[in-house]
Amino acid sequence: MEKSLFGHSNVFKFQEKVEYSTEGIVSKIVISRPVGNVTLFAFDKGQKLSTHSAPFDAMVQVIEGKAEIVINEQPFNLVAGDTIIMPAGIPHGVIATEKFKMVLTMIKG
Repeated sequence: MEKSLFGHSNVFKFQEKVEYSTEGIVSKIVISRPVGNVTLFAFDKGQKLSTHSAPFDAMVQVIEGKAEIVINEQPFNLVAGDTIIMPAGIPHGVIATEKFKMVLTMIKG
């Protein structure tokens, strides 16, 4: 059986599975399948993902801290517990207004 950080039939807390890196972004793949991916991220304050677009929808769930998600030039301020969907083909970016962690779910279609 495959052993990984996110193995099947294990209870875990996302916040405990990724640590912050000074002036960096850390990502860990939770699930990767042909139909989509789930990735856990930790951003240090001030770090960002530059504006880009993707050919499929992407859902961000903030699990710790605060971030600004920009979709089609419109900023959205999210805090722990907030979720937003970034639609396919629309430019979007992520800015850590303070240290934050998020789960990114991308569904290909």
